[in-house]
Amino acid sequence: MFKNIKAAIFDMDGTLIDSMWLWKTIDVDYLSKHKVELPEDLQKCIEGMSFSETATYFKNRFNIDDDVESIKTEWNEMAYDYYINKVPLKDYTMILLNSLKTKGIKIGIGTSNSRELVNIIIKKFSLEGIVDTIRTSCEVEKGKPHPGIFLKVAEDLGVHPSECVVFEDVPNGILAANSAGMKSVAVFDKFSIDMDDEKRKLADYYIDSFEEAVIYLLEGIK
Repeated sequence: MFKNIKAAIFDMDGTLIDSMWLWKTIDVDYLSKHKVELPEDLQKCIEGMSFSETATYFKNRFNIDDDVESIKTEWNEMAYDYYINKVPLKDYTMILLNSLKTKGIKIGIGTSNSRELVNIIIKKFSLEGIVDTIRTSCEVEKGKPHPGIFLKVAEDLGVHPSECVVFEDVPNGILAANSAGMKSVAVFDKFSIDMDDEKRKLADYYIDSFEEAVIYLLEGIK
């Protein structure tokens, strides 16, 4: 997993943090305000989209009168308390990040979430001195499965894509990593359990928790 690797890149929601559950709640509450019932296919339709792309999708699909920036602002406000008080790191996250740092492997985050919510997580868990760069999909041409977000993180880190490993929890994120020419690791998340077979087929590796990644890193298991 870490052979010839100089950088590890992480998705945030569902990968580094246990947060995907809250977005369904926010979607239900937001759409109910607009007298719309949550469609069963919504999560799959917006999987991997940037925050701005998702807001645009909602506006167009559900005929929302608010502009895209207003939609994003409302979502940030709805999610704020969750991210401050209720969203935890995944198990073994800090052990893995600190171990990577000790081994001299650079660390980046490439997320579809908003910069505002990312900053809450970085501050909350004191990741400022651990993570070398953070990019959101709103800062590149397209969201996942387009590879732009991960290529931008690699550029920031000064590392060739072939020397990067990406940790992701959803198929479109894994596809983005593969398209970028990076190693891909599918991470188990309860929210995407129905996608596990697809994730296993797409990724170079599959792990149930970061404990396995720590073992790969520290013991050199191939």
